[in-house]
Amino acid sequence: MRTRRRQDLAVNPLFTRPGEATSVDRFAIPAGEMLPETAYQIIHDEVMLDGNARLNLATFVGTYMDTQAAQLYAETLDKNMIDKDEYPRTAEIEDRCWKMLARLWHAEDPTGTIGTSTIGSSEACMLGGLALKRRWQHARRAAGKPTDSPNLVMSSGVQVVWEKFCNYWEVEPRYVPITEEHQVLDGHDLAGYVDENTIGVVAVLGVTYTGMYEPVAAVSAALDEIQKASGHDVPIHVDGASGAMVAPFLQPELVWDFRVDRVASISTSGHKYGLVFPGIGWVVWRDRDALPDDLVFSVSYLGGDMPTLALNFSRPGAQVLLQYYTFLRLGMDGYRRVQQACQDVARHLADGIASMQAFDLWNDGSDIPVFAWRQRAGHTENWDLYHLQDRLRTKGWLVPAYPMPDDLSDVTVQRIVVRNGLSHDLAEELLDDIRDEVAFLDGLDGPMPRQRRRSAFHH
Repeated sequence: MRTRRRQDLAVNPLFTRPGEATSVDRFAIPAGEMLPETAYQIIHDEVMLDGNARLNLATFVGTYMDTQAAQLYAETLDKNMIDKDEYPRTAEIEDRCWKMLARLWHAEDPTGTIGTSTIGSSEACMLGGLALKRRWQHARRAAGKPTDSPNLVMSSGVQVVWEKFCNYWEVEPRYVPITEEHQVLDGHDLAGYVDENTIGVVAVLGVTYTGMYEPVAAVSAALDEIQKASGHDVPIHVDGASGAMVAPFLQPELVWDFRVDRVASISTSGHKYGLVFPGIGWVVWRDRDALPDDLVFSVSYLGGDMPTLALNFSRPGAQVLLQYYTFLRLGMDGYRRVQQACQDVARHLADGIASMQAFDLWNDGSDIPVFAWRQRAGHTENWDLYHLQDRLRTKGWLVPAYPMPDDLSDVTVQRIVVRNGLSHDLAEELLDDIRDEVAFLDGLDGPMPRQRRRSAFHH
């Protein structure tokens, strides 16, 4: 058990200068100044204990950009995205980026859409959900109907942001359980969840638990049938946190975006498969009618009359410029090559896992470069995936194990997220380490102690 930390933080004598303290309180601002070199070294040394980002196969968040991007980042750290009067070119570049995304996602008229950057895909989801709620409220009031019981329909496998959205904005969440037969929200039994108070349906392009796509076109077709039977016209928000920056390049024939008439808005994460340092997200609406005017505010106290529609006010502009840099730097062909390389590694890893007697694949990484597996039934009672997770952690790998949601909560899976930077060589090292640890665990004479179910489950 870890001992309690000391109250004071020691300063390595090698870096102290005459007149400086040799320790500082961890939880109080020091009374006096410190040389910048000393402050830098204290923090630099402390974060050395963080994990190696290249070996973190739990998170979707990007950890690599090239030297020129890092230089651009350093040069633009002072830009405030909200201050469009002071930084008009940054604002113009933001506008270009979401119009590029609108075109990528097959908006009929990209210049007639509306969108914004956000601090991440969670904020983008919040804005998409708010627009659904507000449009529903306006329609209900116009019809003289009450607006006190909105609900949002989604699968039980959604990311926690949607639970937060419903909690924060007082919307009833209606979760369609995923099952062995219906591993994602696919339109099955949707009529049992949709009614006149449904503000929308969320379809996820790359479920956090497994990386699988939810078939947006099939969900839309089910909603078409519901509308024929009941008259309820329900829009879709596509949570494309990862898949919206993968599908256009790896599965261009897949119809999931604004080609589906019911899709009102799409969100994505620029700092996931958009290949930008955190934090940057995007949300785009089909057209200006999809975003109620009363969600757009005008501010004049920064030196000009400017519209704003994000939840946050002041936020970094540098990541917007990094997104534009990446669009210019890679282009369609570059994105396709990067995402294909990630998927090739994911499929190779999935094949390697599938060849081991201890495991059954849940999916194989053929959607986004993410896949999950579970322990094969009857393989052993001596260890489980949590033990394997901890054994791999001792070698530096972060490969999370966690329970599936709701009706599958008795199923534990382990997941790998392949991001730019995980090479075939590293993948082979990982497979070797998994084989070694499985052999060690299989060789035990008795059961391992039951693990505390902590998981490195990153969204």
